[in-house]
Amino acid sequence: MRIAVSGMGIVSSLGIGVEANMVAIGREESGIVSESRFLPVSLAVPVGEVPFSNEELALRAGVGEYCVYSRTALLGILAVQEALADSGEGKSLRTGLVSGTSVGGMDRTEIFYADYLADPERGRLREVAMHDCAASTLAIVRHCGIEGYTTTVSTACSSAANAVLTAARLIRCGIADRMVAGGTEALSLFTLGGFGSLMILDKQPCRPFDADRAGLNLGEGAGYIVLQREDTLQKEPYAYLAGGANANDAYHQTASSASGEGCYKAMSDTLRKVGVAADKIDYVNAHGTGTPNNDLSESRALCRLFANKVPPFSSTKGFTGHTLAAAGGMEAVFSVQALHRGVICPNLNFSRPIEETGLIPVTERREAPLHYVLSNSLGFGGNCTSLLFSKD
Repeated sequence: MRIAVSGMGIVSSLGIGVEANMVAIGREESGIVSESRFLPVSLAVPVGEVPFSNEELALRAGVGEYCVYSRTALLGILAVQEALADSGEGKSLRTGLVSGTSVGGMDRTEIFYADYLADPERGRLREVAMHDCAASTLAIVRHCGIEGYTTTVSTACSSAANAVLTAARLIRCGIADRMVAGGTEALSLFTLGGFGSLMILDKQPCRPFDADRAGLNLGEGAGYIVLQREDTLQKEPYAYLAGGANANDAYHQTASSASGEGCYKAMSDTLRKVGVAADKIDYVNAHGTGTPNNDLSESRALCRLFANKVPPFSSTKGFTGHTLAAAGGMEAVFSVQALHRGVICPNLNFSRPIEETGLIPVTERREAPLHYVLSNSLGFGGNCTSLLFSKD
């Protein structure tokens, strides 16, 4: 059974919608700003923040003014709305949703506790009603009219990629005809504080795969693709999900193994399952967070898999920041768009290769005929996932 990508939607610091995002990438315009406009406390670190308040997002999403949705839910609603509209009419199809997130409604919970800690008699409980990860998923299906199988995935930074794998499995098992899959994540003081405690937040725009990389920039956003059985298509698909794999190197709670074992296994298992040789890969949308550990680990995995003949690769996190659970969904959109448009997304802020591997990413938008694109998402706890998209 072939599974097609029939629609997609995205919200990021580059803007709302696929076209706005691809235009910004084509112009090499980063969405990372010097600090957040909307968080209640200034942390003075660069972030990839969606440039709209919750009220503006709710208005764009058509959410009632009295409905208290988390920012995570609002971002997801906007991206899923676009993806479904792009996919086309599907009333006769059993359509479900698999959504990845890691912070859930933490942004609303922080508002509640700010009031509650100041005065235990204060604090509105409706602010914490969206705290659970599944709450954003339920808000999306209710607002977007999705009636089929629904579930939530939370595996850190590989969440959205694992959501795509889960959705494909549901279609193959006959549980759904069409699935929306991806992830959504909002910036919060919790995540900024957590990554700050790990001392991996760069105080400058991040520099993936650069020898002088100093950490990541956190971002927010949502990205979803619509997967559909080929025999139910009503229009020409953008691409096909050829396959994917999940692996875990079980090395450390947060760090990747120095050899990149988890990343290597996810990529190699993907190619083995699909039956595609490594030299057939035309482009790799790398995880590439900009941290010393991740980029060296992933670089070593790429060198090992491709026998030092690494295909063109780049990280798009210089545009959006690292959007954690949403990253795999947003980068699935970028990967499919790369296939569809025949372009390779540039890797911003690169100057000098990592000494241990010497790998040089694509640093300028490049037109190229692409047939196979590999997209990597590497999560905490060693949870690593690769997705392979094909032109036909």
